[in-house]
Amino acid sequence: MEITELFSKIYGEGRPLIILHGLFGMSDNWATHAKIFTQHGWQVHAVDQRNHGRSPHTTGHSYDEMSSDLERYIRRHNLNNVVLMGHSMGGKTVMNFVVRLPSLVDAMIIVDIAPKAYPVHHQAYINAMKSIDFTKDNSRKAIEAKLSKQLNNPGIIQFFMKSLYWKSREELAWRFNLSALEINIDEIGAALDYGYYNGPSLFISGGKSGYILPEDHDSIYEHFPQAGIVTIPEAGHWVHAEAKDSFSAEVLDFLETL
Repeated sequence: MEITELFSKIYGEGRPLIILHGLFGMSDNWATHAKIFTQHGWQVHAVDQRNHGRSPHTTGHSYDEMSSDLERYIRRHNLNNVVLMGHSMGGKTVMNFVVRLPSLVDAMIIVDIAPKAYPVHHQAYINAMKSIDFTKDNSRKAIEAKLSKQLNNPGIIQFFMKSLYWKSREELAWRFNLSALEINIDEIGAALDYGYYNGPSLFISGGKSGYILPEDHDSIYEHFPQAGIVTIPEAGHWVHAEAKDSFSAEVLDFLETL
């Protein structure tokens, strides 16, 4: 299903760097890094993918659809010499995009995701969010308390809390389309099973994450022969948040080679 336009926040001037967030995230998650990269001559486009943030909600949520969304965004903004960066689900979108449309991309950065299939492992999060009845749970404090009864990771809870907004004066809501994401959760974990991209590529993994394992390196090189793979030992899956300085340094070192 085609959508009209992705929402984005654009920072600075210069060569375009488009950043795609992960599942249940949004462009705001990347504001700190966007400001860092603008200081080094990049115009950062922090984009909300479909069914997230302020972008349109749809029933479809496949990587082909998200890749097409990104193509329309690039063409409508008349962007050239683009570098793409994606975290987790956003990284899968980027990988899908570059093997389909390599001529639109100069390089890519993938954050803590491999081109392999991942089993569904978000159901506990989905169940916790589905348990919220916004007609009754009508304050941030009440929602946080309810999530805390089902989830024991304060960082994850705060991550979800950032996607709450006031739908009306009386009712909160999630910015992401929870029902569509649940329906398409198998698709979100799907492997990249075709194509390759021969441009400059950097994979950054969290040493405590487990999303990119040593045995995944061969499939990365198969699809992306020019890839470099860097591990930040102190970081988990949210590498950019958990090791901000190390992550920024790795990205900037790579960007300086382009």
